Amino acid sequence: MKVIELTDKPQILAYLETDSLYAAYAIGDLEPGLFIHCTWFGAEQDGRLRAVALHYSGLGFPSVFLMGETDGLRAVFEDALTIEQAYFTCRREHLGMMQDFYNWEPIPMWRMALRPESFRPVGDDGVPLALDHAEQLGALYAHGEGNAFDPKQVPGGAFHGVFEDGRLVAAAGTHLISPTYGVAAVGNVFTHPDFRGRGYATAATGAVVTELWSRGMHAIVLNVNQKNETAIRIYERLGFERCCPFFEGMACVRATYS
Repeated sequence: MKVIELTDKPQILAYLETDSLYAAYAIGDLEPGLFIHCTWFGAEQDGRLRAVALHYSGLGFPSVFLMGETDGLRAVFEDALTIEQAYFTCRREHLGMMQDFYNWEPIPMWRMALRPESFRPVGDDGVPLALDHAEQLGALYAHGEGNAFDPKQVPGGAFHGVFEDGRLVAAAGTHLISPTYGVAAVGNVFTHPDFRGRGYATAATGAVVTELWSRGMHAIVLNVNQKNETAIRIYERLGFERCCPFFEGMACVRATYS
């Protein structure tokens, strides 16, 4: 395997589109404002790209997306990509190779996707949220674990919420919107523990999806822990389908590798 750094967007896109739903977030990272934070590595054999690894540095922590043949990704780790700690995303077939280089406890996830003809909006309680709601959003998400909200996600994103007596009690939003490639990732879906069971998260998520369709997105996806049956039911009620399993989580390099 020959390991190279990839800089040509059409070449990268062509490879990612061979498994476009799994690679949806990575496709979105081709947007100019995100691409500057990306380092792409490829493994070639017989003139054909066999694997791709994306190192993204635009978050508060480094993240790495893996796709393709395991032998190619192994070559990338051995020849080009040495990182002490990162949040990794990979497929099941990559787990053994990952364990050779990193200590981690991968979380089994579902990538869910929504087709326009399958969308079933529920309720009309979702209110559009803007940057001046960021403080309320932060206070709401502080009640949950694994909070991935950043106020910088609001401008340019799509956020909707549900209010009770002037208080934001549920919200849904986006992690990614790619106007160039028509890809959007729904996230930041949360209901205050005291207001659960009322369909608020479903309504807010449906409002976000409606906005995304209106903005020309043709691929709407989200990630959910495979053990989170409550969230999965919410998404399936709206028409989302489980399209591919994958694994993610923070990993620390093994001493023998570093």
